[in-house]
Amino acid sequence: MSRATPATRQLDQARVSYRLHTYDYDPKAQNIGAHAALSLGIDPGRMFKTLMTRVDGRPVCAIAPSDGDISLKRLAQAAHGKGAVMMDAAEAERLTGYKVGGISPFGQRKASPAFIAIEALGLETLFVNGGQRGLQVELAPRDLVAVLGATLAPLR
Repeated sequence: MSRATPATRQLDQARVSYRLHTYDYDPKAQNIGAHAALSLGIDPGRMFKTLMTRVDGRPVCAIAPSDGDISLKRLAQAAHGKGAVMMDAAEAERLTGYKVGGISPFGQRKASPAFIAIEALGLETLFVNGGQRGLQVELAPRDLVAVLGATLAPLR
């Protein structure tokens, strides 16, 4: 597995400290984030998922712990919109340049405004997808926020 992805290149360019972790991706896993956390031996609350959505028709990236759902209503409020819906897989892949199961918040083909669940601040490090199925990036939440120019918000 190549460890150079658009995501890692963006992190390298930003001179952010991060660690890469690989695991055996299982496309049949009921919850990909929970499977990744179990495979890496970490608390599922530290494994964050990247969800591509539309808020009032505009693409928005939501980053939240993989051990629960987000509130689309809260995401819409955070993005100063009226409503939010999940993107379908084909659109998310086209917009980000990544395959579902490997969508990273970093290095997306077309960057979207990003919103990160406020719980991230309570963690020393968290994990997000590295732009490839089976590749996770561990980094400090403040670096995630800084590189993406993201907004912290209550998303649950």
